[in-house]
Amino acid sequence: MLAAAALFAAASACAQARPFASSDVGKIYEKLLKQIDQIPIYDNHSHATFPDDSDMDAMASPPDESTVLRLRDTNPEFVAAAKALFGYPYDDFAPEHAKWLIDKKKAAEASGSPSYFNSILDKLNVQTCLANRVALAPYLDPKRFHWVFFVDSFLFPFDNHDQIARNGDMAVYIPLQEKVLARYKQQENVSGLPADLAGYESFVRQTLADNQKKGGVAMKFEAAYFRSLYFSDPPREKAEEIYAKYRSGGIPSESEYRLFQDYVFRVLIDQAGKLGLPVHFHSAVGIGDYFSLRNGNPTNLENVVRDPRYSKVKFVLIHGGYPYTLDMIWMTAAKNVYTDSSLMGYYVYPSELKNVLKQWVSLFPEKIMFASDAFPFNEAVGAEETYWVAVRSARTAMAAALAELVSEGAFSETKALELARLYLHDNAARLYGEMK
Repeated sequence: MLAAAALFAAASACAQARPFASSDVGKIYEKLLKQIDQIPIYDNHSHATFPDDSDMDAMASPPDESTVLRLRDTNPEFVAAAKALFGYPYDDFAPEHAKWLIDKKKAAEASGSPSYFNSILDKLNVQTCLANRVALAPYLDPKRFHWVFFVDSFLFPFDNHDQIARNGDMAVYIPLQEKVLARYKQQENVSGLPADLAGYESFVRQTLADNQKKGGVAMKFEAAYFRSLYFSDPPREKAEEIYAKYRSGGIPSESEYRLFQDYVFRVLIDQAGKLGLPVHFHSAVGIGDYFSLRNGNPTNLENVVRDPRYSKVKFVLIHGGYPYTLDMIWMTAAKNVYTDSSLMGYYVYPSELKNVLKQWVSLFPEKIMFASDAFPFNEAVGAEETYWVAVRSARTAMAAALAELVSEGAFSETKALELARLYLHDNAARLYGEMK
């Protein structure tokens, strides 16, 4: 009996995860990274585009916004990216040097060939990429780049003068939402606003259905830039009164507009469920001088994602709710909620991303996804360079997080690679129906 007890104690001690990594963590990291580099990526969120493409987003950056340290032109990682992707012959982005890179990109844009961005994905071992765009560009191969379309414009059908006057950011954002709504009206052959709320609801639902037929795999809200992500559940009668009152003119009060938006939001979510369209939300810090961190907190969406009426809707809270990353991973405890690490891959360095991924993979590894948020910040630092930084950050950060967990006795190296594949590819592939 004493011998059996000793054996049990020894086995239990071996199985118990430790609070500190052992001295072999560096070797484990190098071994894991070599294998993680071979995993093809499914990118859940990007803005694959050339910088002068007005369809890259339903919004635009307002002037005079602050830029985090890692995204400034002085970051040597961007030079490393240009060297890796294009054989860039210089060690800085001085104007006379950057011209070499800009000319190469402009030539690729002029060619209009899908092979250019395909080659960027190939160099980074990215298999599939979701492109958040107003419309999918002809220079993006639809076999590799799948379309995620924007739906915030449906929340702004009335006179928006008061919205535009709120601050400088809204003066940039709201006219662009009006432009997208006009584009959807033209697409659906709708002139003006429909005669009643039922007609407007029909227009909204049909646009979503048609966008899905055109290749849309998900729909996207950037609502955190305009308002709180908390959406109430108003009765249809109230929304009908507001629509009838302002359809032909007049400016709604803030409370009236908010109530109407909350109702239309519910129409959009309901239709997404009927069509089987995943719903993406911006849920993190944002650009501009007036972005509200509190409004963008992902926990504002709890009453929506946990509503039994939407149990079949797949909600994807992109950007990991940063800096509310711990709140975010507990949001994914709901069966229909997912998140990704987009934006964090180039906002913070791998050492910080490692800490986030270590926490996430320790809790709900089946609900987290890689995403690049690749974006053209200027003519030299384009989507190509931000792809490279985001991919390298994610692979190294995940390898480091898993190496620590393996070294701490949490699980084996085999299990670590399984978890890496979930994050980099399998979770997203399953979510969008490309893998069982």
